[in-house]
Amino acid sequence: MELKDKLVSSFMAFEEKVDVDSSVHEMRSEGIEVFEKNGFPTKKDEAWKYTSLNTLLKNNYSVFPKKESALDFKDVKRYFIHDIESYKVVFIDGLYSSHLSETTHEGLDVCLMSAALSKPRYKATVDKYFNKTAQKEDSLTALNTAFSYEGAYIKIPKGKVVDKPIQIIHFSTGSESAMMLQPRNLIVVEENASVQIIERHQSLTSNEVLTNAVTEIFVDKYGMVDYYKIQNDLISASLIDNTYISQERNSNASVHTFSFGGALTRNNLNFYQKGEHIESTLKGITIIEGKQHVDHHTLVHHAQPNCESHQDYKGIYAEKSTGVFNGKIYVDKIAQKTNAFQQNNNILLDNNATINTKPQLEIFADDVKCSHGCTIGQLDENAMFYMQSRGIPKKEARALLMYAFANNVLESVKIPQVKSRINKLIATKLGVNLGFDL
Repeated sequence: MELKDKLVSSFMAFEEKVDVDSSVHEMRSEGIEVFEKNGFPTKKDEAWKYTSLNTLLKNNYSVFPKKESALDFKDVKRYFIHDIESYKVVFIDGLYSSHLSETTHEGLDVCLMSAALSKPRYKATVDKYFNKTAQKEDSLTALNTAFSYEGAYIKIPKGKVVDKPIQIIHFSTGSESAMMLQPRNLIVVEENASVQIIERHQSLTSNEVLTNAVTEIFVDKYGMVDYYKIQNDLISASLIDNTYISQERNSNASVHTFSFGGALTRNNLNFYQKGEHIESTLKGITIIEGKQHVDHHTLVHHAQPNCESHQDYKGIYAEKSTGVFNGKIYVDKIAQKTNAFQQNNNILLDNNATINTKPQLEIFADDVKCSHGCTIGQLDENAMFYMQSRGIPKKEARALLMYAFANNVLESVKIPQVKSRINKLIATKLGVNLGFDL
């Protein structure tokens, strides 16, 4: 049975396990209908022209974990940012792990999507926000909606500045020969509230894992969200990450994406500006090798005047790895005085490495300041010669140049412990000790 048919037939079994009277029941049914109609995207679809899922779809994925797996903190400690205090929402094979988590309802809600979808106290928020900004006709988003049950539910009330970051971590243990996970996150930040979030998907097995994640984030007026995605998974794991962010006036939202691991990673990051004086920041670093594939698709929709957006993505590609960057800035006619910047810079370390980059502007306003650009090149041989002539070995010289190339993205990271962790991951990926105070 093909994976598409298996998922459609599995939906019936899933429906029997969840509350069919839930307010999201109709959305789930509509989601599976969209997926059944459209199926998995192919390279015939313009948005997937350079990314093929064919190899992944040959696996016979288990849709539901057959048993709950347990992990000790000592087994997974290295994957947490454990040198800061934080709230933690941890899942193992798609199921909530209470002994690894630290949730709260004191002054804010950091808890489970399953609770939000089933308990009356959350109904008003779910009815107002769930599946309201996600692209309903996108087949993979629709598939996630159909199977939406578990993930993180975060609600920051009006005026609340969260005192410590929130970590959302999904572990897969390999209890099945191949597993497909569908986590769904809903994050609501009310007026004048502020939160920092760190997200990670981590496989602990050589078995194939495919994660199809959807996160919806709503930032009310004067709200602030600072979001970090750390993607450094095993080569047996692949991730399709769909993130939708809706912003109201005078809000600030930033997303930093660090892509170092995994076989195939697809990041769909969509910002929708729905008021004036909004600031949106999208930044990322990609360092991959072998036959790894990372695809960044971004959208910033400027629908109101006097707003800003800043995109800056750096990519370093070695051996036979492939990168894709497709960024779009869309400016409505009403969105005068928009200031939008988009840049994608790439280094190819080997002849067989590939980057497909396509920054785009669609502007219907006439009083705007918008720019975009991309570069593709190799390391500066003159700089290499200069450093080696002063006693720096070739390997370290290459690493320092690559680190300098990516460093301006790191400069905007606001959590020192996250910056330290990314520095360590970059040093490991480059195979050197950079000698910084990490």
